Amino acid sequence: MIDPKLLTSQLEKLKASVKNRGDKFDLNDILQVVDERKKSIQRYEELQSTLNNASEKIAVFKKDKKNATTGLSQLKKLSLDVKEASAKKIQIEEIFLQKLLYIPCIPDDSVPVGANSSDNQEVQKWGTLPNFQFKPKSHVELASQLGIIDFKMASAMSGAKFALYKGWGAKLERALINFFLDQNSKKGYEEVFPPFIVARHSMVGTGQLPKFEEEAFKIEGWDSFLIPTAEVPITNMYRDSIMDEKELPKAFTAYSACFRKEAGSYGKDTSGLIRQHQFNKVELVKFVKPEHSFDELEKLTLDAQSLLQALEIPYRVMSLCTGDLGFSSSKTYDIEVWIPSQNCYREISSCSNFVDFQARRANIRFRSQKTGKLEFVHTINGSAIAVGRTVVALLENFQLEDGSVKIPEVLQPYLGIKLLTVTK
Repeated sequence: MIDPKLLTSQLEKLKASVKNRGDKFDLNDILQVVDERKKSIQRYEELQSTLNNASEKIAVFKKDKKNATTGLSQLKKLSLDVKEASAKKIQIEEIFLQKLLYIPCIPDDSVPVGANSSDNQEVQKWGTLPNFQFKPKSHVELASQLGIIDFKMASAMSGAKFALYKGWGAKLERALINFFLDQNSKKGYEEVFPPFIVARHSMVGTGQLPKFEEEAFKIEGWDSFLIPTAEVPITNMYRDSIMDEKELPKAFTAYSACFRKEAGSYGKDTSGLIRQHQFNKVELVKFVKPEHSFDELEKLTLDAQSLLQALEIPYRVMSLCTGDLGFSSSKTYDIEVWIPSQNCYREISSCSNFVDFQARRANIRFRSQKTGKLEFVHTINGSAIAVGRTVVALLENFQLEDGSVKIPEVLQPYLGIKLLTVTK
């Protein structure tokens, strides 16, 4: 949630932010509510002041044993007016807060202005692309030949966009999860294992709701949701809390299954692991002081990259433009891995600085030792990493002509093998 004061103090910047993002939010709509809110507060305060003065006069009349009948009648009417004004003020405040939840985060000045993903800027490339002497197979073909993932069986059980990992496929998925968590822990991230179900207020806190409710899996009969990412429960660990400044930055890593309807993506990546309703991911989340947040974003992004470097998977880093930026993010780097069968890079991690946007929604603060005042923390998060897409990259980049797949050296201790081989 943006600072409400920006609606008056930096309105032009806010208008430019919404325009550059290509967001359809109508600022004029909330500005009208801002005006009504101001008037309702003034009306309430004026009536309350009048009521207080009238009450004092009645008290004096009674003390002097004067007739206060007329004054009491006026006092009763004033009390009803104050009650009505208070109810109106609360009603408008609720409307204002609900509309405020739909305003996207303001992009940082360093974010390139653009309309869509084609305007994203490449900031780094790493690794050497594989030079196959044969036509590379897709991960779907490789997984089928290796007998490690069964898409048809998963579809029969659950419908489209699900996968059933089998044998070495299941072990590879688990090995990657453990490897990511171990590496993140070595870098100082505290491991947690969060619930996969969260209440509505948690989804509101991180920005998934109310705007993107159609993309979430809601549990029937509960006002709760399956998590789209571990970012949601981890960020809400400190909901309505005042953190100790001495503990900042505070960093966490977590594995979770993630659940997304992928609304609006039908027809895209209809086969394979690229786009699934359920997938595994390891997440990084940081709570930091405002003045350090963009430095901490750079560090977190490097931490995510180090995992791909250890696995020797070629990738590039893209700075997302305003039109491709997530709703809650002020700045995002996408890390994209090379997918040989598609002859392109595909996103495997998004590392974002949400500044105080999520902290305002979830009311996460710290008391500054310098000023003694309460301030909102800044939150940062990134995938480290999406496990299914890592499987895709491993299978395709390390495939051999016979359909076997080499296991990266760092994963060999986790699996106990050096090669996934085709069984005859």
